[in-house]
Amino acid sequence: MTTIAVIIALVALLVLLAIKTPVAIALGVSGALGLILLQGFGFAGNVLGSTPFSDTANYSLTIVPMFILMGMFAVRANLAEQVFAIASRVARRAPGGLGVATVMACAGFSAVSGSSIGTAATMSKLAVGEMRRHGYPAHFAAALVAVAGTLGVMIPPSTFLVLYAILTQQSVGQMLAAGIIPGLLSALAYTIYIMARGRKLTTSADASLASVSAKAHTDAAQLRGLRSKSSVASGTTATATVDAPAQQPAGDTTPWRELPWRGAIRVVILFAIVLGGMYSGFFTSTESAAIGAVAALVILIIENRKKGFKAVLAAFRSALQDTGSTTAMVFMIIVGSGILSTFFIAARVPDTITSAVAGMGLPPMLTMALLLVCLIPLGMVLESLSILVITVPILYPIAIELGFDGIWLGILIVKLIEIGMVTPPVGINVFVVAGTSGVPSETVFRGVTPLFFVDLAVVTLLFLVPQISLFLPGLVASTAG
Repeated sequence: MTTIAVIIALVALLVLLAIKTPVAIALGVSGALGLILLQGFGFAGNVLGSTPFSDTANYSLTIVPMFILMGMFAVRANLAEQVFAIASRVARRAPGGLGVATVMACAGFSAVSGSSIGTAATMSKLAVGEMRRHGYPAHFAAALVAVAGTLGVMIPPSTFLVLYAILTQQSVGQMLAAGIIPGLLSALAYTIYIMARGRKLTTSADASLASVSAKAHTDAAQLRGLRSKSSVASGTTATATVDAPAQQPAGDTTPWRELPWRGAIRVVILFAIVLGGMYSGFFTSTESAAIGAVAALVILIIENRKKGFKAVLAAFRSALQDTGSTTAMVFMIIVGSGILSTFFIAARVPDTITSAVAGMGLPPMLTMALLLVCLIPLGMVLESLSILVITVPILYPIAIELGFDGIWLGILIVKLIEIGMVTPPVGINVFVVAGTSGVPSETVFRGVTPLFFVDLAVVTLLFLVPQISLFLPGLVASTAG
């Protein structure tokens, strides 16, 4: 009966996802169905009544909306535009310089946004059009932003790393520290690939970045005017995730002193407040997230003060609205996955998998590799957050039983989730970039293929050399001790 219940629950989950049922509801309904088949209506009713509270009434989870809010404020403070302007100036002479600048800007903005989707949406507004006008093929320009945008789930403050730490009772501070080197390593791998292909990427190598940026600035100004009229006519206010950027990056001839260095300084300040305060012992991880959000609000006010009080208030209101909707989505998925995880535990799915794996007699490294590889096809059919909250309760006990480090496992899971975010047919980052840049999604998917193999090489390195992920957490632990 247990096996039948598991099969029916999984089939129900796939069917609900196939008919485009919201992920949280699909998880909850399939889990509830499995519990009813396994334990009856009484037990299922108790789980449905208690799980929404028990899984969300956790003080540690308050760090999630705080990091989301900080990222929303950072978007509306034009930090992405300023970081991209500096990156394009720094990388102007490198092969594939604008592509390198895009990766640098994604990495820098990820350090304050904590969101892959937010990074991809913001950077696609800035970078895709720039690269296309500079001669980059549409499929490569859009795919690069989609893939580089995934750095938002690895480089702290990452919501995914925080949720993993909470799900597995790991230290949030050590988990965030673990994401720094793998995140930078991923950015470096993308950069090396772009530079290796740099001379072949552009179709108009003689075009200057200055003329490109000037044209982009004109286009953005016209677009802002059109949208401003549209907003007045409709009585609505667009959010920063869909607005045209207020400031386009400077060209390669801009004097160094005229670059928007305030953006880089503000990113460093936010990063230092969140991680420095956490690791110095001045703040807890939750307090550092809240203080980071307040600091981002101050930056938003300073950046927009010349636009007037109404503009600042509109930016503040839209940031709160976006934070509320994103947080609600995250918590709904946590509740739905909690119900499904309760069913898995009641059906002894983790124990069954552990026993089956142990009975195969394979080396622990090979066993773990086979289990982790299964996350890639999951990324083709499931939303990234769902993969995290469903698979962690299953994979984590197995990894610990086999003698692996929980932090190392978390980095690998999150990195594989990154790959899932650009893998068809779900590939959420691809659809975000396609929607904001106007490049067809099938074109973006075509460009993702070579970068997919770059990511696989990074995952393999992280798997074979655990110390890459564990070096900084070890320093944090020794300092705390």
